[in-house]
Amino acid sequence: MTPNSDYAALILRVASGALFVAHGLMKVMVFTIPGTVGYFESLGLPGVLAYLTILAEVGGGLALILGVATRAVALALIPVLLGATWVHAGNGWVFSSEGGGWEFPLFWAIVQGAIALLGSGAYALKPSARALAAA
Repeated sequence: MTPNSDYAALILRVASGALFVAHGLMKVMVFTIPGTVGYFESLGLPGVLAYLTILAEVGGGLALILGVATRAVALALIPVLLGATWVHAGNGWVFSSEGGGWEFPLFWAIVQGAIALLGSGAYALKPSARALAAA
């Protein structure tokens, strides 16, 4: 990686990780865990997926921020985001639509693909081999 792409990966990984943490904590602190479980069940999904989603968002977000297992975490978060895309698919394109649109979670899934390709970049607890070689 070039130094610029190392920093680009850092920015993308930290920003995405912060959004995941915020979304996971929103499910706990605003919607509450029982409310989130109820919402998942109202969609016909097993309630246990709510717990797994919260864990994926908070834990995965922290891992991205810290740069731990970045490629694996980014890939693991793609199904969560595709699930969110499915949930919002009937609401239209714009996320400001009633119930939120589908473009944001789909774009975020694509971002996770880019993060998986880029790796941790600079300033990670477990930086990529390329980042170490460039240092």
